[in-house]
Amino acid sequence: MNIAVIGGGAAGFFSAIQVKENHPKANVVIFEKSKKLLAKVKISGGGRCNVTNGCTSISELCKAYPRGGNRLKKAFQVFNTRDAMNWFESRGVPLVIQEDNCVFPVSQDSQSIIDCFLREVVRLGIKIEIGKPVSGIRPVNGQLVLEFLRGDLRKRRFDKVIVATGGSPKRKGLQWLEKLNHEIEDPVPSLFTFNMPDEAVTQLMGVVVEQTLVYIQGTKLKSDGPLLITHWGMSGPAILKLSAYGARILSDLNYDFKVRINWVNETNNDLVAEQMIALTQSHSKKHLSNIRPYFLPQRLWLYLLEKSEVPTAKRWGELGKKSLHKLVHALTNDVYKVRGKTTFKEEFVTCGGVSLSSVDLKTMESKVCKNLYFAGEVLDIDAITGGYNFQSAWTTGFLAGKLN
Repeated sequence: MNIAVIGGGAAGFFSAIQVKENHPKANVVIFEKSKKLLAKVKISGGGRCNVTNGCTSISELCKAYPRGGNRLKKAFQVFNTRDAMNWFESRGVPLVIQEDNCVFPVSQDSQSIIDCFLREVVRLGIKIEIGKPVSGIRPVNGQLVLEFLRGDLRKRRFDKVIVATGGSPKRKGLQWLEKLNHEIEDPVPSLFTFNMPDEAVTQLMGVVVEQTLVYIQGTKLKSDGPLLITHWGMSGPAILKLSAYGARILSDLNYDFKVRINWVNETNNDLVAEQMIALTQSHSKKHLSNIRPYFLPQRLWLYLLEKSEVPTAKRWGELGKKSLHKLVHALTNDVYKVRGKTTFKEEFVTCGGVSLSSVDLKTMESKVCKNLYFAGEVLDIDAITGGYNFQSAWTTGFLAGKLN
């Protein structure tokens, strides 16, 4: 049996290894279009590789996927985060779960994951051909013929093929699969930060607020968590989650919208006002600049005072009703104009790809082309940050590699 895996990334390597372990006599070859293998694994997690997440509840795990989560429920029952951790650790890569549940190699180096894959490929006798971009697949007499863009004019025949080419930023990159009658969901960016070229808040670059609520005005989109102010706008988990869940909506808005920040993660304004009134009583003689409500970062608190036109030298005991109302509004309802986006580090993730309605999710086999399987981000599956995108690669690769 001759098996081709298209794509030399995380999902491609993992599914190729599964194929060989499930079918030891099969001839398995990985085709990678570029000259680099596992490029995204190398840079992920700031070069440390956030290999999965420590979440063990499948219902909670599914919530991390704006697209594909509910459809993956049964797949995660077959191969979940614990299975992924066991897989790597049993192959000589000890892992550590951080406080935020992100899972990294103990080495804190993505090369540990890359070396593990390369060792497995050598051990199992899987062939790799780099610089081999596949341009098309043709079903012929029960087999699949691969056509190459360049460098190999031969048509190569295989009994089964796994497509693990990763996300495509443009629909054009998925046309070769669309020609086989797969339904394609238009790709748009996910996991990006917000650009705020006209906002003075960017002067606070480097400030982190641990608990915020963030809303996109005019939509039902909201998110919570830490927020980082950058020299171009805003980032951090709260913003990245919003960009993932709102990927299509924000694309339709052409990344031109208003974002509302609740800096204190408290939706009841009366409670915020009570907290402020308590400060006027307990710190009446102290300057506003010296006592920060909700332990906000100093630079942010001074900025909000200035934005609310409340003098920093004023004492808490002198804070009148009007100024108090202004500050409560600034803490809970601070609005900024977003114009554009920036890719989060180099971890480009796409929302969209081959529609899950075109795939049998028990086996990852195409419903419209027999003996063709899918794994990883080429599918319309994507997640928030935290190792979840890799987990869907491992889970779909595990299922595809059975070749059921």
